[in-house]
Amino acid sequence: MLRVGVIGAGAMGKNHIRIYSEMPGVELAGISDIDRELVEGLALQYDTKAFTDYREMLAQGLDAVSIVVPTKMHRQVAIEAIEAGAHVLVEKPIADTVENAEAIIRAAKSNNRLVMVGHIERFNPAVIKLKEIIDSGLLGKIVSISTTRVGPYNPRIRDVGVILDIGVHDIDIISFLYGTHVNQVYAVAGADIHSFEDHATIHMRLDHEFSGLVEVNWLTPHKVRKLTALGVGGVAYLDYIDQTVELHDSGWVRKAKIEPKEPLKNELEYFIDCINKGKQPEPSGMDGKHALKVSLAAISSYKEAKLVEIEE
Repeated sequence: MLRVGVIGAGAMGKNHIRIYSEMPGVELAGISDIDRELVEGLALQYDTKAFTDYREMLAQGLDAVSIVVPTKMHRQVAIEAIEAGAHVLVEKPIADTVENAEAIIRAAKSNNRLVMVGHIERFNPAVIKLKEIIDSGLLGKIVSISTTRVGPYNPRIRDVGVILDIGVHDIDIISFLYGTHVNQVYAVAGADIHSFEDHATIHMRLDHEFSGLVEVNWLTPHKVRKLTALGVGGVAYLDYIDQTVELHDSGWVRKAKIEPKEPLKNELEYFIDCINKGKQPEPSGMDGKHALKVSLAAISSYKEAKLVEIEE
């Protein structure tokens, strides 16, 4: 029985708490949040212990923790959890700076702990299916992947702009589907309703050959989460929300057979399985670092109006 804790009980943290509480082979040993009333209510609901100081929870000797706190706190909380002996799942983005991401990765390596980054869309059944389709060669060589992730602004997002909050999802997914890294980025963006950027179009070159395009905003009054993968043998249209993939080629229009499932449940089950088997999880800390590096480069690109090279 793995003893697991959750640090941060906001909107996303509550989902981690719920899923761990239902998971066989897992004991939800504690939850931590600075809001005493919130965390005590959740602890009562899920029959676990409440902590307003996460260090007191870590002192209980946990096997693993989910870190669901503001991005600027990721480095501090993740390293303290790792040094306390826990494997960590850090919500995306892995950190607020590349240096802080590297510090988390180093701490995990030196303490022989696993670190996984919560790029949840990798565990969307539609993305899993599309990756299988691309790798099978059914669409031929993929030359372009474009995504649209738009919708109304969520007032709880105050510490980062739209690129680091939601654009990082598709930056990671495009790299994942191609199986290679971004080497150039050019972005056009602006801030009209937010202190950080609230709309962006991000152009990416991967492996000096492939194209990626990410459109994100907090301005569209309805939510859209879609991806198009164009290959020399056909095109795939993916809907993240409906969890569907439709394939078009010269002769057919087909829908892939997909069993719907909550992506976060897939993600947390995979994280626990990696711990039980001593297997390095993906997305790894290095994957999270790359997605962060590209996101930060996109921010630099739009601010300086120039193409930015991504160095490994």
